[in-house]
Amino acid sequence: MRIIKYIFLLLLLSLVALSIFIATQKGDFLVERSKIINSPKTSVYNYVNDYRNWSDFCSWTTQDPETKLDYPQNTIGKDASFSWESQDGSGKMQTIAVKENDSISQTMEFEGTNSKVSWFFKDTIGGTKVTWRTKGKMSFYFKIYTALHGGIEKVIGETYEKSLANLDKALVYEINTFSTKENGIVQKTAMNYLGQSFTCEIPKVNKNLKIVLPKLIAFCKKNNIIINGKPFILYHTYDTPEGLTKITIGVGIRDAIFLSSGSDLVAGKLDAFEAAKTTLIGDYSHLKTAYNKTINYLNQQKIAPNPIFSFIEIYISGKTEIKNPSKWVTEVYVPIFPRIIAPKPAITEPATTNNITPETPNPEEEYEF
Repeated sequence: MRIIKYIFLLLLLSLVALSIFIATQKGDFLVERSKIINSPKTSVYNYVNDYRNWSDFCSWTTQDPETKLDYPQNTIGKDASFSWESQDGSGKMQTIAVKENDSISQTMEFEGTNSKVSWFFKDTIGGTKVTWRTKGKMSFYFKIYTALHGGIEKVIGETYEKSLANLDKALVYEINTFSTKENGIVQKTAMNYLGQSFTCEIPKVNKNLKIVLPKLIAFCKKNNIIINGKPFILYHTYDTPEGLTKITIGVGIRDAIFLSSGSDLVAGKLDAFEAAKTTLIGDYSHLKTAYNKTINYLNQQKIAPNPIFSFIEIYISGKTEIKNPSKWVTEVYVPIFPRIIAPKPAITEPATTNNITPETPNPEEEYEF
């Protein structure tokens, strides 16, 4: 019995010594990893900026299928967040600042350990250089966890390395997998709409879409306006040399409405028109390919575009419906002049011929004049 007591006392002293050793270790840490992602900078930034995509590349969720993820309404941009529960513990991330196509700043809390997380995106040969950095102070629990798993550099560093490799694979497939289909000449039906019109730089169109569309949807909800169509961007003019475009970002609505004077929104009706249509299945970065395919079709058919406007993109399904960019559906319409269809010739019934033999005059018949 005395030996068992000595062994138990020795284990207890060892545990106390280990706890004191861990507690006195430096808690501050800085871990950083970088990787070249074989995708355009805008695509990489947009993908990372949406927390709903993180389950596809973060190794702590891909390796533990039992991880439970919780998403609030906002998962994109500033003030976006998400939380998780796993075998190793629970955590939460929140975005505190973003710089379009350049950087993302976040905070992370994991079992009492708080850290600041930063992402940096830079164009480079072969794609985009992505740098993922975290800086913080470890809790006592996290000190024990890292001590038992090879240290902070190994725990976070390997997690970041695996996650960046997963990010590259996910983006190569999701961003680069797309298809286009020529739908020929179609008749686009008339549509009432609510929108906002302005001129902007061509590279900033998608950024403005993210800002304006939620505003339109909120306006409709507040004023009981029934949305009866998909979001769209109507390009009134598209000046490639100047890099500018005049657009209307809008949503289809069921009924025509009137807005008070001074409103920054516009309400109108897009009349029915004929157009050459192309359907894109894939990420928005391939919309230029879909547009060029539509123009090539018109050239081959020797059909002139109608300059009532340049073209329109209608977003049939996107981020709000489908997480995977490779499955998004967008329709591109380039208006054409109405085709003049020659009227069908009237069908004339053939004259009825009666085979009647004319009477032969009787020379003896008398006529009165």
